[in-house]
Amino acid sequence: MSKVIRVLVVDDSAYVRKVVREMLSQSPFMEVVGTARDGKEALQMVESLNPDVVTSDLMMPELDGIGFVREQMARKPLPIVMMSCVEEDSDETLSALDAGAVDFVQKPTALAVEKMFEMRDQLVETVKMAAAARPSRNSVDSSRVLAPTLEPHARSAEQRFDIVVLGISTGGPQALRFLVPRLPSDFPIPIVIVLHMPVGYTAMYAQRLNEISEIDVREAEHGDQIRAGQVLIAQAGKHLLFKRQSRNKVLAHLSMQPIDMAHRPSVDVLFQSAAEVFRGRTLGVVMTGMGSEGKAGAAWIKAQGGSIYTESEETCVVYGMPSCVVEAGLSDKIVRLEEMASALIGAT
Repeated sequence: MSKVIRVLVVDDSAYVRKVVREMLSQSPFMEVVGTARDGKEALQMVESLNPDVVTSDLMMPELDGIGFVREQMARKPLPIVMMSCVEEDSDETLSALDAGAVDFVQKPTALAVEKMFEMRDQLVETVKMAAAARPSRNSVDSSRVLAPTLEPHARSAEQRFDIVVLGISTGGPQALRFLVPRLPSDFPIPIVIVLHMPVGYTAMYAQRLNEISEIDVREAEHGDQIRAGQVLIAQAGKHLLFKRQSRNKVLAHLSMQPIDMAHRPSVDVLFQSAAEVFRGRTLGVVMTGMGSEGKAGAAWIKAQGGSIYTESEETCVVYGMPSCVVEAGLSDKIVRLEEMASALIGAT
């Protein structure tokens, strides 16, 4: 990476500002161009300093992290990384992601020096990732999500697929919040999703998504039956695989194996398992995210005669995962985010 990433650090704690500045400044690819004590000051400094990425605390006086994200995204979309404590701020963190933050880093609850510096590598990598993101003020419009319009649709006489498996990462919480509420409650096949999130967040995220959707959404549990009209989100920290019990009964199997994967749950593990169980009647979908997760899994699905849809570059926050699939010649259809629900409905 040749370009130096200009970072603004926002936190109401002088100690945290100092430590985060020091951690980021140790990277030759980053320059901390300023620090702010709250969201109100951060808005002014973004305008004057024009940083590439902002790291922001959640709980701050004057204007908190969620308010800052909302206001900044309305003014000028910018990659914002939240810093939060999972035990205390999980609901607020999800609200910040809904508002347009591209990612978050878990901050230790006890702000001891050694604890703060343990998160350095993750923080640096997350800021690097964020610098490549392209957030948009139009990526999620909550008013539209809360009142979706489900247009009538015609299905083919013969159902083409028995399962939709979807892999998504950076920008995923916002994209799924846009997509899933646009699916009807009678969607005729199951949808199973791997969304890269830290342990402790997927259950709450699924619950929030379920509240604004007609289709049933929840975090997957070991032994769940895979059924139509339901969206299962893989549990953070465990791979999700499929186990066929009978011709019409397939169960979710949660496992720590394989352990040699960059992510757990893994999109590739989910896709390969779907290809082995559902074979050519598998539809794989690869959406916004950093890296190449989904490419190997897409190859498994294609080898069994299934199909792959990828999100278009224009609507991805990070066009990493879909681009790898497209460049490998594995994508059957490239779909914009706002058209993805219609594409899935039309495929069934």
